Amino acid sequence: MSALDSLAASTVVVVDTADLDLLSRWSARDATTNPSLIRRAAADPRYEGLVASAVRGSAKAHDRLDALLVAFGLEILQRLPGRVSTEVDARLSFDTEATLQRARALMARYAAAGVPRDRVLIKIAATWEGIQAARQLEAEGIHCNLTLLFSFTQAKACAVAGVKLISPFVGRITDWHRQQAGAAWNADAHRGAADPGVQAVVRIWRHYKQHGVATEVMGASFRDLDQIAALAGCDLLTIPPTLLDALAASDRAMPRQLDAASLGPATDAPPPALSQADFAEGMRQDRMASEKLHEGVRLFSADTEAVLSQLAAA
Repeated sequence: MSALDSLAASTVVVVDTADLDLLSRWSARDATTNPSLIRRAAADPRYEGLVASAVRGSAKAHDRLDALLVAFGLEILQRLPGRVSTEVDARLSFDTEATLQRARALMARYAAAGVPRDRVLIKIAATWEGIQAARQLEAEGIHCNLTLLFSFTQAKACAVAGVKLISPFVGRITDWHRQQAGAAWNADAHRGAADPGVQAVVRIWRHYKQHGVATEVMGASFRDLDQIAALAGCDLLTIPPTLLDALAASDRAMPRQLDAASLGPATDAPPPALSQADFAEGMRQDRMASEKLHEGVRLFSADTEAVLSQLAAA
């Protein structure tokens, strides 16, 4: 049994790519995309025809962007049995109403293509404004994947909002702690279950399970197999192609590490109804989460701008 097969016995494996030619390589159920992945795919000569066809007849920049996102999403759904996560324009991450409008527009495009709502997750940054947009979308039957999630505060707010799924960023959390430690960082002492990113996800997962929160937890942004192995048993893990290949080539055992049946009673309070002020204070006290959230929005926004520039020349 490969490490990938072993992992799949306890966790739903999700592929983190927009490269259509790779999707059939692994037995993944779902796929996630983001502006960085779409930027690379849109610049790939293999998909020149798909890009040209998607944006044909769209005069407005945001219509061209949405058409491209859904075009890749539709191709992914033809190749995988589960869901695709399609991200709202990251530049709208601090605008609830604009996020709502674009999310509805994306879902309308999928609906026009005959795709059921339960096969699409609208991906939104876990800012306060994004979480409030997700709350409304979930009430409308549009399921959401809250991304760029780095903190317990964000996770609690998502739970209260009733979002379908969250994507805590394991690797980026650990990256921050490694950078802060500098030369004092001890990689061996922060491996596997001792990894800061792993610990953040386990804390959220345990809190959700102990309090009956239905929101799915999908670990994301992995750097190595040790991080993945330490989260075997998490609801879902979205993994990039390089690490999926490494898992498929390895015979390393991936026994379940997270088991809801073995959890004792909760030792913390249930998710509170956070106010915007509570959320802001929680983020203020968590410098890592605040810095990484804003950095992520900036980077995804820059990739979105790059995609728009590519489409303008298409």
